[in-house]
Amino acid sequence: MLNASGVILSGGMSSRMAENKAFSRVGGKRIIDIIVAKFKDRFEEIFIVSNQPELYDDLGVKVVSDIIPGKGPLSGLHSGLSHSRAPAILAVACDMPFINLALGEWMIKLLPGYDVVAPLIGGRFQPLFAVYAKSCLPVFERCLSENKLKISRIYKEELEVRYITEEEVALFGQAEIMFYNVNSRDNLLKAQEIAKEVIT
Repeated sequence: MLNASGVILSGGMSSRMAENKAFSRVGGKRIIDIIVAKFKDRFEEIFIVSNQPELYDDLGVKVVSDIIPGKGPLSGLHSGLSHSRAPAILAVACDMPFINLALGEWMIKLLPGYDVVAPLIGGRFQPLFAVYAKSCLPVFERCLSENKLKISRIYKEELEVRYITEEEVALFGQAEIMFYNVNSRDNLLKAQEIAKEVIT
């Protein structure tokens, strides 16, 4: 088992989906079920961060809520780190059906000496498929209190980040598939097409 906790960030309703993205079905399975199954193979501790914990009762997985609510993904990352018994977390968004945990495992191994390990694809960070050390907590708490909520800015200004290059990511698969997220009906239709070619 990995020396980290697996944390699924599930913010709930999507304005473009009119439903909870975590429960959208891809390849006949709910996205949340796909991620939980992958996590159970590698993590001793798994939990979901959601402010609607009752929705996840059937999963048999611990659910925690935001400690400092209403401030987006940074609230979820802060709560995940705060509740983790491990020295680090792999944080994954609830709408990413094709995550590759071999990549996540490799990223965890790269963490010593850094606060964060995160992919950088096409000049854009992937903060919701990233590894965070407990050393991030005081930074996140201060940023939340100051309403500095843009994670990419926090990466640049506040933390030691080990960026995973596109070439490194390519060793594990196609970035556009592994980091594909379902944020709209069109995204869901495309994900269902991808699932016909990809084992989830």
